[in-house]
Amino acid sequence: MAAGDHRPASRIAIVGAGYVADLYMPSLRTFPGLEIVGVWDVDPVRLAAFARHWAVDPAAGFADLVARRPAIVLNLTNPHAHADVTRAALESGCHVWSEKPLALDFGEAEALAALAREKGLHLASAPCSLLGRAAQTAWAALREGRIGTPRLVYAELDDGFLPAAPHARWRSASGAPWPASDEFRTGCTLEHAGYYLSWLMAMFGPVRRVVGGAARLLDPGQTGADHAAPDYASATLSFDAMTARLTCSIIARHDHRLRVFGDDGVLEIDEAWANDARVRIRRRHVLRRRLIDSPFATTARPRGGRHPMAGRRGAAAMNFALGVAEMARAVAEGREPRLAGDFALHLTEVALAMQAGGDHRPRTAFAPIAPMDWDE
Repeated sequence: MAAGDHRPASRIAIVGAGYVADLYMPSLRTFPGLEIVGVWDVDPVRLAAFARHWAVDPAAGFADLVARRPAIVLNLTNPHAHADVTRAALESGCHVWSEKPLALDFGEAEALAALAREKGLHLASAPCSLLGRAAQTAWAALREGRIGTPRLVYAELDDGFLPAAPHARWRSASGAPWPASDEFRTGCTLEHAGYYLSWLMAMFGPVRRVVGGAARLLDPGQTGADHAAPDYASATLSFDAMTARLTCSIIARHDHRLRVFGDDGVLEIDEAWANDARVRIRRRHVLRRRLIDSPFATTARPRGGRHPMAGRRGAAAMNFALGVAEMARAVAEGREPRLAGDFALHLTEVALAMQAGGDHRPRTAFAPIAPMDWDE
């Protein structure tokens, strides 16, 4: 916001009233301090249905929406519109929380980040599950040395054979259809890699090298969309002191496990999309002449404060508003949000590199971010 502009940081405007917006609304309401000043969508029928269901005030257009003086624009539009909406919001003097990805082109993402810096505004990107209890508990366990020095990570984001799922019948709370065409066109890597990639970045720092392969394995008729986005990608991510392998697909059997292998044991999580997922520690032992990982795992207990939890929505049990709420608090406190700026840009660059395949050395990096304490 411009100097002298003292609009409250809690004022939130929503652009995009589709399927994803219906996931955000119950989460936003777990933070009663946040005020939704209005919503706008290019589809008037969808806008009316969303506004009626959630009892929020529809705007007559984007200009009307930003005239209500929101501090933060929540960009929940379709991926191809992310960059244009974010640019318009920044030009209007608003901070932006954008659904992933920031942009479909890295040069465009860099330009948006530069515009935000020029205007003294914050630009952050989903996902925000890093701020949730499961990720923060896992991160604390690693910092405490529960598995010794971490050496290797296997992270899976396989969503089953999605073409066979009954997604044509999937509807959100206010009746929006699941955006199959956008999901298939954007690609599962750009849509999903961030869920574990953001965790790894926070825990181990910037990715220094991305080496991987990506492929379009499904036939065009199976997805019903005219696109060429990979439906499989797997990459080796090199960090300063650790290596990870991250795989995304909409073909392989559903598997959202994270396993961190250390000198003294293994840290395990079964689900990236659940803030309350159990974090297990499996110690390593020598039994007679055999080396084994214990069949009995201990549960790592959450540290520090607790954030509001949201109920299950579709495949996820996440509070989608954790990032927006953290951004609002950061703006009020005069600091940079944890997931904004260089962090968001690096996340975008690495996800795009994974989807492209090949050998890529990221140009971006970021300063370490602080662990969360929702009671701070």
